[in-house]
Amino acid sequence: MTTPLAITRVPRPFDKSLGERSRDEVPDLTPEQGELIAGAAGSSPYLNGLIEVEADWIAPALADPKAALADIMQGAANLPPDQLKPGLRLAKRRLALLTALADLSGAWPLEKVTAALTDFGALAADVAAKAEIAALIRRNKLPGMTEDDVATAAGMVILAMGKMGAHELNYSSDIDLIVLFDETRFDPDDFFDARQGMVRATRNFCATLSDKTADGYVFRTDLRLRPDPSVTPVCMAMEAAERYYESLGRTWERAAYIKARPCAADIEAGNRFLEAIRPFVWRRHLDFAAIQDAHDMRLRIRESKGTGGALSIPGHDMKLGQGGIREIEFFTQTRQLIAGGRDHDLRVRGTVEGLAALASKNWVPKDVADKLTDHYRAHREVEHRIQMVHDAQTHKVPQSPDGIERIACLMGIGSAELKADLTRRLTEVHELTEGFFAPGPGPAPKPAEEIEFDAGVLARWRTYPALRSQRGARIFERLKPELLSRLARTAKPDEALLALDGFLSGLPAGVQLFSLFEANPQLIDLLVDIVGTSHMLATHLSRNSSVFDAVIGGGFFEEWPGRDALQVELAEKLEAEEDYETQLDMARRWCKEWHFRIGVHLLRGLIDAASAGRQYAELADVVIAAILPYVTGQFARKHGPAPGRGAAVLGMGSLGAGRINSQSDLDMIVIYDPEDEDMSEGPRPLATRTYYARLTQALITALSAPMSQGRLYEVDMRLRPSGNQGPVATSWASFTHYQQNEAWVWEHLALTRARVVAGNAGLGADIERFRAELVANPRDRQKVLREVAEMRARLAAAKPPTGVWDAKTGPGRLLDIELVAETGALLAGRAERDVASGLDGAVAAGLFDVADARMLKDCYDLCWSVQSAARLLSDKAIDADRIGEGGAAFLCRTTGFDRLSDLQAALEKNYAAAALLIGAVVGEETDGAQQ
Repeated sequence: MTTPLAITRVPRPFDKSLGERSRDEVPDLTPEQGELIAGAAGSSPYLNGLIEVEADWIAPALADPKAALADIMQGAANLPPDQLKPGLRLAKRRLALLTALADLSGAWPLEKVTAALTDFGALAADVAAKAEIAALIRRNKLPGMTEDDVATAAGMVILAMGKMGAHELNYSSDIDLIVLFDETRFDPDDFFDARQGMVRATRNFCATLSDKTADGYVFRTDLRLRPDPSVTPVCMAMEAAERYYESLGRTWERAAYIKARPCAADIEAGNRFLEAIRPFVWRRHLDFAAIQDAHDMRLRIRESKGTGGALSIPGHDMKLGQGGIREIEFFTQTRQLIAGGRDHDLRVRGTVEGLAALASKNWVPKDVADKLTDHYRAHREVEHRIQMVHDAQTHKVPQSPDGIERIACLMGIGSAELKADLTRRLTEVHELTEGFFAPGPGPAPKPAEEIEFDAGVLARWRTYPALRSQRGARIFERLKPELLSRLARTAKPDEALLALDGFLSGLPAGVQLFSLFEANPQLIDLLVDIVGTSHMLATHLSRNSSVFDAVIGGGFFEEWPGRDALQVELAEKLEAEEDYETQLDMARRWCKEWHFRIGVHLLRGLIDAASAGRQYAELADVVIAAILPYVTGQFARKHGPAPGRGAAVLGMGSLGAGRINSQSDLDMIVIYDPEDEDMSEGPRPLATRTYYARLTQALITALSAPMSQGRLYEVDMRLRPSGNQGPVATSWASFTHYQQNEAWVWEHLALTRARVVAGNAGLGADIERFRAELVANPRDRQKVLREVAEMRARLAAAKPPTGVWDAKTGPGRLLDIELVAETGALLAGRAERDVASGLDGAVAAGLFDVADARMLKDCYDLCWSVQSAARLLSDKAIDADRIGEGGAAFLCRTTGFDRLSDLQAALEKNYAAAALLIGAVVGEETDGAQQ
């Protein structure tokens, strides 16, 4: 079934007589097709010449343009080597005519026109390159290669760059290529001969495409986007190119590789190369420094091309001029560079697709993306018509009135309407994009001179690592007035200045972070808030400034997404990484961002201490559960799959209870069930006990070893059976036997808070069932209380409180109340893990009345709030006289008190009341047992 060209518009002929003559020369046209031919030929000398040459071919092509395009492509693909030059030129001539008519008639949208041109460009390059490779192989000029290697061009890689890579070739475009070869296909001793042959093949196939003959040319080829083109050969080894980008690659080259695509020759090798340089193109952090690089590039283009100055339509460059195509491309690509390292969905090649992806992720407002998309398509149509006139690689609107009228005729409108529409569109593009690259002055900051800051502190900033680079110092100088202005507005500016000074002194580098602040000045308030309040968060920031990416990435201040959503997110990120080390580093980056988010939410009062404790625990759960399969898989590659049912991780202490603070270690036990298997089956099999011991050590290392992104958590395994004297992993049979026959009372108390957080689901269910049954067993009340009293006495002797602000250790404080809650849970046979449920169990066991339990719960909540805030403020015992006004305000806000003195009095009162109550109850029971 044939579908003729759907004509929805026709161009006007600039020269009516010429248009009519051309229409008369083409047989078998419908009236609409005749108008199309007359308009095209009458306005474009180039199209007129094509119509004359292809007069007999036109009518059948218009009757079935889809079949005509397929015939062009198929014919080019099947050309014999001796017919390549004339055959490709014939194909290009017909393609140029078909795409022009389909474009001018409105039958094909812009994307279909550019795709047809691009696909033919890739086909022509592939056919020409493989013909040269085949010739070299026949002459034995490529060592070790045979005719079987022609299909993959003996490892030659042709990367389409720019518009060619993005399927956006314009009507009379050069094709930008980078040509490489896979040096691993050749013996090392043959490297230089192979490279020489590849260079010759590259020069020859480019000549096949670009040489002008009596039949015209196919495509002008440009190889200057390769690494250091002034000194490197036209075809480089992939490994050499990789080394260049790793060590010397620049921002403009990163931007160029957004659109890069293997288009011909060895496609598989090309994809491997792009994957190898992915870390160069897509930075893992938000890369706001790219804005300045892109802006500098724009200024250099304007200077070299003379495209600055006021907007004037005659002679205006639609590509490089103000409000032109390049402005939209730079705007899109720079945004992609900023965020594409974190979000794979932004790694698209096309400009229109890029704008849509950015809008979907809220990096660009949707209305802005829609407007720029509309303008981009309109600009490209004008560009195509400019090039159709004489098949010239130009992007400039003609200077003369007649030249402008020809363009207007090809668009089917008048020249006045064309100029008005171009003025409107170019102006709006400039307004929408210029502010991104060169933002105008914002509101003037409050003069910092009103506050006399310590000149000595300001002077030493220049000596810090982050400000030693010229670029970092230059960006910081632009930021400095705003920073000082915001410091001046704090309650204690001198205190805030010293806090900021500490932050700056710890920064290893500054360009990326300072660029981020410059592009997002609202972050300065958050920085000042953090450094003026929390020494711990500020220190964390100075060492991990990339966590600010999470603030910009969207959703930072939204509600906690929950365990399930976090599991999905982390799983997707880990799956995107290819090797074990990068997976562990990804987990560290991801965990740090969410850890930072919880801390900021607590700092700013968006959540309370109890919610923060739950969120920190859920985050740890998700990380352990996500990391364990990768550890297991990595270990299994050496030693075979885990024998039996595998292992489960039992969270103990605060982790098991689902409430930890910002500095908590993770208390864990690893339990495994080998069933009846004695050995693993793998390249290096291990005995079951050894297997699981080493697997557990691998898990501990994965969680706690410092890597390039730091460590995840400190891990504490001392709560396992027999403590540090026992095996690091415990078999299911040993665990149950020990707990039933050998465990101390304190170990059963610890089990009241235990919770399976990761591992084999069936084993986990068995562990929980066993735990609940064990806790439910009847107990000797006097024995339990006597051992609790002894334990309490040992804790009091070993860990005396450091002061009133130590809410964790000491009589009547966190650990003391947790201990009595565990006692209540054990005596009442309660399987619930939280302190409130344990205290309810204590009431049921007759240790306290309801009012006493309520008082202990309130005391525990206050202690938890103080402890959570204290751990966020410092990694040491806090000193109320040294935490500053911000820290004091945070402590009061977290605990609900107006003054620090009121909070201190409440703590002292609560400690005393709780200690008296717990001591009296445990003491009474113990005394009664002794009598």
